[in-house]
Amino acid sequence: MGLFDFILNRFGSVAGRQQEFEELLATKDISAIKEQMTNRFDLIEDARKDYDTFRHPVNYREDKIITDKNGKFVRREKVWKLPVPYPVYINEVALVFLYGRPVKWKQSSEGTDEAFTMFQDIIKRTRFDSKIRQAKRLAGAETESALLFRVFRDKDGRPDVQLRVLAASKGDEIYVRWDQYENIISIAWGYYVKEAQDRTVYHFDIFTPDVIYRCSQRDKGWDVVEEENLIGKIPIILFQQEKEWAGSEPLQHRSEYIASRTADTNDYFADPIALMDVDVIKNMPEKGAANKLLAIKGAQGGVEKAAKYLTWDSAPESKKQEIEWIEDKILTMTFTPKISLESLKSVSQLSAKALNTVMLLANIKAGKRKETHDEMLDRTASLITAIIGNVLDVSLAGQCLEMKVEHEFQEPFGEDITEAIVNITKSVDGGFMSTESAVELNPLVKDSTSEKDRIAREKEERAKVREDLFSQVEEEDEAQGTAN
Repeated sequence: MGLFDFILNRFGSVAGRQQEFEELLATKDISAIKEQMTNRFDLIEDARKDYDTFRHPVNYREDKIITDKNGKFVRREKVWKLPVPYPVYINEVALVFLYGRPVKWKQSSEGTDEAFTMFQDIIKRTRFDSKIRQAKRLAGAETESALLFRVFRDKDGRPDVQLRVLAASKGDEIYVRWDQYENIISIAWGYYVKEAQDRTVYHFDIFTPDVIYRCSQRDKGWDVVEEENLIGKIPIILFQQEKEWAGSEPLQHRSEYIASRTADTNDYFADPIALMDVDVIKNMPEKGAANKLLAIKGAQGGVEKAAKYLTWDSAPESKKQEIEWIEDKILTMTFTPKISLESLKSVSQLSAKALNTVMLLANIKAGKRKETHDEMLDRTASLITAIIGNVLDVSLAGQCLEMKVEHEFQEPFGEDITEAIVNITKSVDGGFMSTESAVELNPLVKDSTSEKDRIAREKEERAKVREDLFSQVEEEDEAQGTAN
């Protein structure tokens, strides 16, 4: 088969699947459409079992049955079940090192200030920074989540945008159709809505770049309503990944099992046990008696009959070493630094640069996550730009076509501001950097565009003051010359 035939066949298969998809929509066979789309339900359920502390295997340890010498039931002895929320800790640390501080958005195009100002306004109004943290936390805990941008008209009839986080733990179902190049063709969102008379209806919204299909399951079948997608892009940012603690599950189960067994052993041996000779037991004082006296006979056969306590000196050292080894491997293999009060004391005086070195494991994992999150943030910028130009303010459509927005992840512990400013100043003085670039890179400046406008106005004012002062000096010289 030649290259042309290969491309033709591949294109034909994609077109055929799309035609089949449209035919199923036309016949309202939504169940068949769902079968064509992928989901991660099994992966999500497995992850949620790990993330829910009370669903760990150690919680299913059975209590011990105590019987007498004849095998008759005496009592049920409770055994300890001590699950440890390792997944929660690992996930939160990973989140902090990726989105602990808000993403910094920068405009890299000229003549698009109005569109970029609206872009920043949308980031603020939709609470994007907090929403993306929620989405990342849920993706790390469940392996999947999504951000849905919803455009609508407010009570005054003006177009507006809203942001919602989708996840299985919130009752959402996410279905995806991919092409052979891992491009998303469409995304569907399944959810339940309580309607009139306490009736719950299942909805299945299918998002494509051109059309949104609002599907609802009724008694007589599916209702499908087509809605034009004014944005022109699928309004969903999809987050998919493996569990943040992937690969450490057996170690976690072993750690919890040892801790639970150790607690049982402590209950059995930690309290001292009284050892007494038979003759001593016969002379035991009453429980509530005052001035208790225990009469002990002299030695018989060289062994003195007495009462004493048997105590447990210490737990086996091997068990302690194993627990420490397991915890170290859980954190190391999931690229998670151990953060405790003791460790914080040792790093409290370090600079941000040195602190990042100490937290190298977490930075390695954050670097890995940025490989996919860079693409998601690029798509987010493109989606918001399309929302501005096609829905919120069509007068800015031209600027939106020209606008280029870049993003930058910020260090979780901030930057060494003093060192950054010194380096910027040296670059400007040495002629390696323009004043405009210095303003954009200055960590103390929150809005570089406004700051550059203020600097320009101040320069004009200083120039005007110097010009007025120079004119005044000239007039005084001329007046003095005339007088002479």
